[in-house]
Amino acid sequence: MINQKPEGAGTVGQLGEFALIDAITAVLQPAGTTSPKSVVVGPGDDAAVIALADARAVVSTDAMVEGIHFRRSWSSAADVGTRAAAANLCDAVAMGSQPVALVVALALPSDVPVSWVLDLAAGMKAEADRVGAVVAGGDIVSSPTLMLTVTVVGSVVADRVVLRSGATVGDVVAMTGRLGWAAAGLAVLSRGFSSPRVLADAHRRPEVDYQVALRGAKKASAMCDISDGLVADARHLARASGVRLTLRTADLVVTDAMRDVGAALGVEPSEWVLAGGDDHAFLATFGSARQVPTGWTVIGDVEEGEGVTVDGQNHAGPAGHRHFA
Repeated sequence: MINQKPEGAGTVGQLGEFALIDAITAVLQPAGTTSPKSVVVGPGDDAAVIALADARAVVSTDAMVEGIHFRRSWSSAADVGTRAAAANLCDAVAMGSQPVALVVALALPSDVPVSWVLDLAAGMKAEADRVGAVVAGGDIVSSPTLMLTVTVVGSVVADRVVLRSGATVGDVVAMTGRLGWAAAGLAVLSRGFSSPRVLADAHRRPEVDYQVALRGAKKASAMCDISDGLVADARHLARASGVRLTLRTADLVVTDAMRDVGAALGVEPSEWVLAGGDDHAFLATFGSARQVPTGWTVIGDVEEGEGVTVDGQNHAGPAGHRHFA
């Protein structure tokens, strides 16, 4: 994936911190290119300087730790970079903001190959490019555990931020994106298999349509990124808005590949759809079904009460991922 690597690069311990930073910078901004107008000062100074179209900015941070969020034996460096970038870009988009820049803190064991780090940077850049954002800088430290922490900066669009707290009784609930694919892929990989490839790949890197999500944000009364699972994130939105969300499984998609894997593993595949995370789909509420943009699917309603029901019942299975649980 990398066109040029430092000659005799070897591992990050052999190359050294500052030469590694120079190599990453060359991936993020190849020679002969110029920085976008949004980046006033890029890598190389004490901090990046980002020009925003609005006086307000949206900022979010997310961390990924090897052995918890990813395994190098399962995922390529570009896969990890794509996932890390997408997790943060989706947080910014879920607020209705236009992502502008990513800043990355990277903790590395000294025996990590330089080529792996540069492919990681290339994966992050490619995902940021899809939504018009840039990787503007960051920090590198030595660590016994490989970890990356990414911060996203988004520009508020049309002076409007979409919160989780805006849903009102009578709204409809809609979603866009894939649900359950990454969770099913994790189940496959955890058991030592690599097929169906489409599900394994879904765990390795999400497929996000940022433009469809941003179109939804323009009309949504409330919105959030589905990163921990549909039911779990629906509960967050319901709690913030002081309402109940009623979801219908008939409007959710369970693919044939999920059914096949579920049958082989003895798992009800709908649980991956309801509780699986890391697909980075989006959940939102709209004033009426007529306001739901193309690319979004109505999956429920907003009612008086609290919490979330699925097909009229409290969800009995796991709601989604919880750290420290």
